[in-house]
Amino acid sequence: MIKAPEQVRDIVIERGARFATLEERKAAGKALRKRTPRASHGLWAPSKDRPDPIALLDAQNRTRVAALVPIRWSRMLASPFTFMRGSAIVMATDLSATPNTGIRVQACGDCHMLNFGAYATPERNLVFDINDFDETLPAPWEWDVKRLAASIEHAGRDRDLSKRAREAAVRAMSSSYRSHMSAFAELTAIEVWYLKLDAASIGRRFARNAASRKRVAANIRQAQKRTMESAFIKMTSVTDGQRRFIDQPPEIFHPLVHGGSHPLFNALFAKYLETTRDDLRVLLSRYRAVDFVFKVVGVGSVGTRCGVILLMANDGDALLLQMKEANPSVLDVYAGKSKYRNHGQRVVAGQRLMQATSDMFLGWTTMKGRDYYVRQLRDMKWAADPSSFSASQLVEYATLCGATVARAHARSTDPAVLSGYLGTKGTFDDAMVEFARLYADQGERDFELLEAAARKGRIKAARRDGSALTLATKKALSDAVKAFE
Repeated sequence: MIKAPEQVRDIVIERGARFATLEERKAAGKALRKRTPRASHGLWAPSKDRPDPIALLDAQNRTRVAALVPIRWSRMLASPFTFMRGSAIVMATDLSATPNTGIRVQACGDCHMLNFGAYATPERNLVFDINDFDETLPAPWEWDVKRLAASIEHAGRDRDLSKRAREAAVRAMSSSYRSHMSAFAELTAIEVWYLKLDAASIGRRFARNAASRKRVAANIRQAQKRTMESAFIKMTSVTDGQRRFIDQPPEIFHPLVHGGSHPLFNALFAKYLETTRDDLRVLLSRYRAVDFVFKVVGVGSVGTRCGVILLMANDGDALLLQMKEANPSVLDVYAGKSKYRNHGQRVVAGQRLMQATSDMFLGWTTMKGRDYYVRQLRDMKWAADPSSFSASQLVEYATLCGATVARAHARSTDPAVLSGYLGTKGTFDDAMVEFARLYADQGERDFELLEAAARKGRIKAARRDGSALTLATKKALSDAVKAFE
């Protein structure tokens, strides 16, 4: 583990019998600038002994379903932007050598701009938040902000936006993070805990004009249609009088025999129930598992063991739960190992800490030495499509993401200390613009290494014409059975 500066995440300054004032807490943060100047966060240069990024990714693949790994490589080969999305382990390794203040938060660990979105709360309200926590762990706050900054720069390059436009987007994110952290410093701890960003207010707070507000409203309507009920209709059909998932290789396929009596259902689902609340257990007791499919997800997650369970209470009364393998966080070598023995529990605990409100079906389980977490498959979910972003849209979205990360971080640290460090001027924002530029250059060089590895046969990527993907899936059918059993 890389040794960080003396940790200050638990600063509670006392003067005799009293607690510190807001000004004293901010002053404690400001004092950290002497040890870690804000401008130092703009530095990036690979060390001479920097690990080979392809080797880091290949090491991850050794624990995954081998037949699906070519799909992962194929998705990462699409562009430097998608390469970055799938290479969180590479950036975690790089970030471990960059300056940090010693202020630790519950970090996302993979704070890529595409790991944000809208979803429904248990109260059926639509909110915007971080939505991927596979790598969550207590870690330096800077790591999340820097990964977000670099992903925004990559997104701008992917859209062929000008250097000025990309800088404006990164600066907007950093400024939003900084100004919102300052605002949170004025609130009580419980007020920070209650904060949430409901989708209805996004247009009012972050859209710059009427056209933007109209677009936000359209996205909200789209999310409201993406319900679990719509997924049930799209993903299932009746076969021989039984409701079953529809195979859609290479994304969705049956690795198991049909029927809800398979040991997978009994073992994993029973252990999952032990991690849920008593009232939720009563609700879930009304359902019976009737089918299971393997689901290929994401970019960096391809090859991990992920599936969807179809549960039915009555005819047409369905619940879809996603079960996803949880491996050690990419941060744990550098930030310290999780206190949770089950990495599914690590993911769930981190998600509940960082999100303003979370899926009530969150839980964890284990089978054959592998950890999993469980959540609803889909419930009014929406994610941005940066491939169509204009320069102004990228700025708006970056501003939204910056505010969201600040709120998530403020739940696990003293925002006054962090605000004191960041200050009211743009010194830190300038550093993020410079870091994003330098690290995106690094990402493009790493992407070239991946392309070379594919050309030389060092890695095997599935062809994008579909035929190779289908062949890979056929082999994955047998591999996936072994993976779970």
